[in-house]
Amino acid sequence: MNNPESDQELAEKINPFFSIYDIQHEQGNIYFFGTPKQEINIIFQKLWPLFSEKGFQFTMKYDLGEHILIASPFSPVKERRWINVVLAVATIFTTMFGGSLLFGANPFTSPVEVLKGLPFTIAIMTVLGAHEAGHYLVAKKHGMHTSLPYFIPFPNMIGTMGAVIKHRGPIPNRKALFDVGVSGPLIGLIVSVIVTIIGLLQPPITHAQEVLQIELGMPLLFELIRSVIPGSDGIIMHPIAFAGWVGMFVTALNLIPSGQLDGGHVLRAMLGKKAKELSKVMPFILISLGFYVTYILNRDGFIWVLWGIFLSFFAASGHPKPLDDDVPIGKGRMALGIITFILGLLCFSLVPFQLQ
Repeated sequence: MNNPESDQELAEKINPFFSIYDIQHEQGNIYFFGTPKQEINIIFQKLWPLFSEKGFQFTMKYDLGEHILIASPFSPVKERRWINVVLAVATIFTTMFGGSLLFGANPFTSPVEVLKGLPFTIAIMTVLGAHEAGHYLVAKKHGMHTSLPYFIPFPNMIGTMGAVIKHRGPIPNRKALFDVGVSGPLIGLIVSVIVTIIGLLQPPITHAQEVLQIELGMPLLFELIRSVIPGSDGIIMHPIAFAGWVGMFVTALNLIPSGQLDGGHVLRAMLGKKAKELSKVMPFILISLGFYVTYILNRDGFIWVLWGIFLSFFAASGHPKPLDDDVPIGKGRMALGIITFILGLLCFSLVPFQLQ
């Protein structure tokens, strides 16, 4: 059913960028016929958030000598935010339990000692939350539909498997894809560096018990930070510094340029359809790296074999095409993308952890 008031409201927002001379309706879509007043990429950038706010997504096409802006209604999935809250609360408890062990407490015999893990919980939740918050805020800025972060509680050494958010609906253009992809790793890495510095400045934990006999591989960025902080090269890493290490490890994994990892998004935005070839070959590179570390270096390279197998499924499924896939992201974003991948390499460790 047509809604003249809705048409007029949208037309008023469109007219500064697209001069309308006719409006038609078909199967719930609104077709605005007119003449672009600015470049197509500018129109997308300006109008997408406005349309999204009104519950529409849009595309543009040139057909039979006419420019047509097509507005399609979009019904976002109703969020069950209680799930986000329950998972976050559960993750607070699991990370606090793991953190208390890192601080030398024994919550098995004295449950109240689990509270000693609170500093680690604050550090690790801040690191992981900052990464997902970066994605969320930038996606909202571009008018994209996305969920709140889902923290994943898990009974391991750190008490979690990280956090994720769900993107729903189309990607408006390559610039939006780039901004959303790059924002999480960069913001998460900044927070990881801050947390690492805070952790390295803490006094050593003299009574910490070794939860697992694990040797951590230090990425170059972590070593650079430790080199400028006097007295931070102790054998036992402070749990807060360990949270910073986890943040760097997560950044390195996410920036692998394949599939729908953050690195895959950034690469797709930078190279367009050409990114498909590198995305597909990346899992084989990781599996090969894992075998090299395991059988040539005689170290633990299973993580790269596992991650390569995991990625092979996602890389094979391809990457969603932005609605406007023709306009490149520009030199500034290209430079930022290169810098981001370099930072990812600085967070990379050939052997992240090794059982002793």
